[in-house]
Amino acid sequence: MNRIILILLISSAVLFSSCGQSDPQNVESMNNHKFTVVKSDSEWKTVLTDEEYKVLREKGTERAFTGKFDKHYDDGVYTCAACGTKLFSSDTKFNSGSGWPSFYAPYSKKNVLLIEDKSLGMLRTEVVCSSCGGHLGHVFDDGPNPTGLRYCINSVSLDFEKK
Repeated sequence: MNRIILILLISSAVLFSSCGQSDPQNVESMNNHKFTVVKSDSEWKTVLTDEEYKVLREKGTERAFTGKFDKHYDDGVYTCAACGTKLFSSDTKFNSGSGWPSFYAPYSKKNVLLIEDKSLGMLRTEVVCSSCGGHLGHVFDDGPNPTGLRYCINSVSLDFEKK
């Protein structure tokens, strides 16, 4: 039994270290932002799958290495699965090895909001869609040049428009 607990603790530490703490930059409050796409929870539940709803509306996280866009490198634009807002270009996508799609910059800074997240006992910066408020993932300061940032995004929160 002690061995199982030890394995679970080590596994948790490895999982959370791959999405380590960040140094928030330009962090905003969702309370001050006017979303252009507004729906009730019941409306979101009718237009999103159960998994999309869990991630986008309840701030869930898909399991690492399971998302359809983790190893996806076609040319195009990644959009919000809830509202279609352009979020990330394939030109900024890179393989971080974290198990989630990673980008070093958003399609446009105005299309995402950065929100301070103190959940799980650490300070992180949450990334949400600026149009609908859907949870996308988190941003960390361990990415490549030119920004040094890694937008660690749930595949289920994204759709893709091929060029």
